[in-house]
Amino acid sequence: MAEEFEGRDLSEAVFWGVDLTKATLRDVNLTGARMRNVWLVDVDVDGLIDMLVVNGVDVTAYVNEHDPWYPLRGMLRPTDVAGLREALAALDTAWGATIARARALTDTQLHESVSGEWSFVQTQQHLVFCVDKWFTAPLLGETTFHQLGLPNTGSRDFGWLGLDLDARPSLDEVLAVRDEQAAQLQNYVDNVSTDQFTRQVEVLENGTVPMIECLYTVFEESFEHHRYAVRDLVRLGT
Repeated sequence: MAEEFEGRDLSEAVFWGVDLTKATLRDVNLTGARMRNVWLVDVDVDGLIDMLVVNGVDVTAYVNEHDPWYPLRGMLRPTDVAGLREALAALDTAWGATIARARALTDTQLHESVSGEWSFVQTQQHLVFCVDKWFTAPLLGETTFHQLGLPNTGSRDFGWLGLDLDARPSLDEVLAVRDEQAAQLQNYVDNVSTDQFTRQVEVLENGTVPMIECLYTVFEESFEHHRYAVRDLVRLGT
């Protein structure tokens, strides 16, 4: 079985003569990485591109110009309060349009898995869970997760207090929860200050992290699952 590296700090590590054929890099920070004498053949890169030089050619502008998710993709890790508010507003706008599209689906379609992935309703349930895990629990001090939240498969057995893993809510039911969470998140972002960004908080399953990483994770989860939802809506015919 291939070796797996998860949650490791390999910053400034040197890989020399390493075979990364068919390697999968997920949620990896390659800021400042330098690659020399490498073979990039049939490589698929999906992520934020900011100053990418390939064989002496700066391809950043070209990539971002053709990225349908830019500039939203580049707004997810802001360094000031104004950026937090802009990112939240942009994500809310994107989801608003997508939810409006989803309402054209039948109830059966809203609960339909596309290519083995979560249904549209399950995606909303997962985002309820994400906000609870990374925001309402560590930043607001809530101790119970909303029953409609849906964790990822690898975390189902962690023992999240309050979850009903057999819940099958309607879209309106889960969106009502999402709206409540959105109001809480908006209020928090409206009142937060930059000196709180580095405050250490405890996140269940993930340990101690700076407060700002919690908001980054909420934003990134919302962004990535929005992309998946849009992809699946197209496959469902909307």
